[in-house]
Amino acid sequence: MRQDSKNPKRPASRKPPQAKPREGSDEKRERILRAAEALFAKQGYAATTMEQIVAALGMTKPFVYYYFRNKQEIFETLSWAPTVACFTSMDFPEDDLRPAHVKLEEGLRRLIGATLTHYPSAFFPYREPQVYRPEYRAAQTEIAQHFYERMCALLEQGRADGMLEFNETKITALAACSLPGFLFNWYRPDGRLPQEAVVEELTQLACRVIGLRARRKAVAAPDAANQAAQRINKAL
Repeated sequence: MRQDSKNPKRPASRKPPQAKPREGSDEKRERILRAAEALFAKQGYAATTMEQIVAALGMTKPFVYYYFRNKQEIFETLSWAPTVACFTSMDFPEDDLRPAHVKLEEGLRRLIGATLTHYPSAFFPYREPQVYRPEYRAAQTEIAQHFYERMCALLEQGRADGMLEFNETKITALAACSLPGFLFNWYRPDGRLPQEAVVEELTQLACRVIGLRARRKAVAAPDAANQAAQRINKAL
């Protein structure tokens, strides 16, 4: 088995493009983020004000402004954590010699799991992409490019190893990753299926998209993907 043909460098930054962080308690900062997250999720960015965030916390304005300059900074900070978690899901140590298709399946599982773990802030970019500053979008694009470079390299290696069957590498990568992308339309943490089950169902579907032969052999029924989708629909 050959190792990955490419090993792109990771983006230099893992922090959102914003001003220097304030000193202070991480716990207090997290309280602000969680209060704001609930408001953004419920009523959207435009309808949420700093005054509402302050009121939800039961604190004073100086308390919030000590940690964040404005609601834009809060919104982008909330969005950056899931961005990093999702777009580094295909990162593996250089000494990880497992086959490419094994890494791909694990990476897809990480990607889907990170999307659900960071609910609802992981869905903010899908709901309100117009909110983000150009600097933020540039950083997001950089880390996304890193992700797809890693994934495409693994896809091509897996195909060369005879474990994957697909035609266009980039289209296959985008199609597989569209599965967690559409979650914001229907996913609810209090649905019938627990998070772990949703992750497993979507990972199975994504593996079929990339043509993982080992996955196809493990599934007896030829319409396993349809069955998985039906199980998800029943959970809605």
